[in-house]
Amino acid sequence: MRKVRESTVPSQRTPRRPRPGAGQHVRPVPVPVPEPATGPGLRARARYWVDRTVVRGVSALVGWLALACLGLVAPVSALLVWTDSKAPDTLQGKAATVWRTVGQTLRLGGEVGPPLRMVLSVFLALVSLLYVSFLVGIVTTALTDRLAELERGQTTVVERGHTLVLGWSEQTPTVVAELLAAHAQHGRGAVVVLADRDKGEMERELRDALPPRARVRLLCRRGRPTDPAALARVTPAAAGAVVVLPPDAPGADAEVTRALLALRAVVGEGCPVRVVAAVRDGARLPTARLAAGPGAVVLDVDDLAARLLVQCVLEPGLALVLEDLLDFAGAELHILRPPGLPGRRYGELAASCPDSCAVGIVRADGTPHLNPPPQTVLAPGDGLVVLAEDHRATVLPAAPAPGPATVPFPTRPRTAAAPRRALVLGWNHRGERVLEGLAQGGVAAVRDDGAGRPAAPEAYDHVVVLAGRDGDGQSDPDGPVLEALLHLRAGARESGRSVSVVAELTDARNRRLAPAGLRADLLLTGRLAALLIAQVSQDVHLAAAFDALFAATGDGVRLRPATDFVPPGTEAPFGSLVTAAARHGAAAIGYRPRHSPRPRLNPPKNESRHWGAGDVLVVVGPPPGRPSEPRP
Repeated sequence: MRKVRESTVPSQRTPRRPRPGAGQHVRPVPVPVPEPATGPGLRARARYWVDRTVVRGVSALVGWLALACLGLVAPVSALLVWTDSKAPDTLQGKAATVWRTVGQTLRLGGEVGPPLRMVLSVFLALVSLLYVSFLVGIVTTALTDRLAELERGQTTVVERGHTLVLGWSEQTPTVVAELLAAHAQHGRGAVVVLADRDKGEMERELRDALPPRARVRLLCRRGRPTDPAALARVTPAAAGAVVVLPPDAPGADAEVTRALLALRAVVGEGCPVRVVAAVRDGARLPTARLAAGPGAVVLDVDDLAARLLVQCVLEPGLALVLEDLLDFAGAELHILRPPGLPGRRYGELAASCPDSCAVGIVRADGTPHLNPPPQTVLAPGDGLVVLAEDHRATVLPAAPAPGPATVPFPTRPRTAAAPRRALVLGWNHRGERVLEGLAQGGVAAVRDDGAGRPAAPEAYDHVVVLAGRDGDGQSDPDGPVLEALLHLRAGARESGRSVSVVAELTDARNRRLAPAGLRADLLLTGRLAALLIAQVSQDVHLAAAFDALFAATGDGVRLRPATDFVPPGTEAPFGSLVTAAARHGAAAIGYRPRHSPRPRLNPPKNESRHWGAGDVLVVVGPPPGRPSEPRP
């Protein structure tokens, strides 16, 4: 026999009452009567009816709309007629007036007369109403589609002389901001950005880059820079300059090469458009230059970042000078080619600059010569490289202007710099180039990329902290840098000896967080590379000048004590130090006050101040290891 399992679920039946015994009174048990369920309310039923009506289609909606209008317009029209003292007396006349009022309100003609005439009037009114409705719908749809197309950023740009930026990366906001500032100096212009990104997102991120009260325009369009059809919509052939940036993704340099090929396909081979592109891997540089064609400039941003790091190691305190030199706020480098330049000597021209600082010359073939001897004669096609507020600010007189009064200056030659050692903390794909550059500059560098607290940094003259590591997938490459700076500051407090620190950062917001001391340079290499790209886009000949300026050897940007040129405590104008620096084989371009970390580039030549210990002169001259010869 099969066993019957007992159910653990309580039975839903009504339990039996025990039978009453003798003499026991039975009381009836009241049975609860269920209350009737409350149905949906009137509002819910009305919504349900509307939903069913909408589902039936347009014809049902039109029919119910017509009935609703008639149910509202007809009674009100009748009330207006019956309350009008001028209304007809007869019922037929009042009915005709009501019909005419209803017809005029609903644009149905309102003709009176035989039924056929009234039907034809209503038919013509419906045809007219249908035509107007279709016309309004067509116009509304066209405007909606056009607005949607504008929102997607797929309309054609009709500009001339604009600067076109192709691609989106971490450097795009900085490049666009500098280009807008450059156009603002000329009073007008436009910057157009083409990237495979949402147009609204690009505009929101670049909105702060627009200069206030400047007649410049920022236009963003969505499309792949490697697509010739998308590229044609931003009219690259009419642009004054085209900037191609590598995206923040694997295969970035390959995208740059394809964008350059697409640009040549759209513009053509013979169109004179300034093209400036950037790659991240130096191995891709030859291919990108072939794709860009003759006359274009292709920069290796990683090599540039490594060279800037080396410059800051060779010249501690140079980071802010480089940033001021590369941005468009204040003075920047310009190449002047005014009439009557050939045949004049460089020294004479440098002394003739009333409101700018001469840096060097650029030959007709583009070869730069920074800080040349004063007797160097300029040939036809040569240009004068100056640091000025604007390329229109410097007007060279026909004869050298009388310079400021000279002051006594030391005649002792500079001694050769002692050998230096550097410790490199962290590692990335720029590390090898940093080590090579330091070796060229006479600095023996040791790599220590281990985790944890750095070992004995006080035994070195310099410490270089690189951002991030290759292949570790870090979302915050500045994290290890901030940690290393904390340990370096703590170690300096314990040992009582601080060393010169150069730290690489990728995010400008981390600069204020960095626990850096007075002898630390915080270098935003990505921003500096973007600033250089913007500068070169305005004049491609500046690429060679900056290349020579940031070399580990040769004449570059140096920081020299002001007391190398004037006795301590001397009051003299800046122009006197320019003359004294020229006699020592250097070109003075500014100074850094002893109580401020911010430099002043291209100050007025007649600006006088007391020069003492701690004041630093910013010059273009030979490296510390090579003493310069005094010049007559």
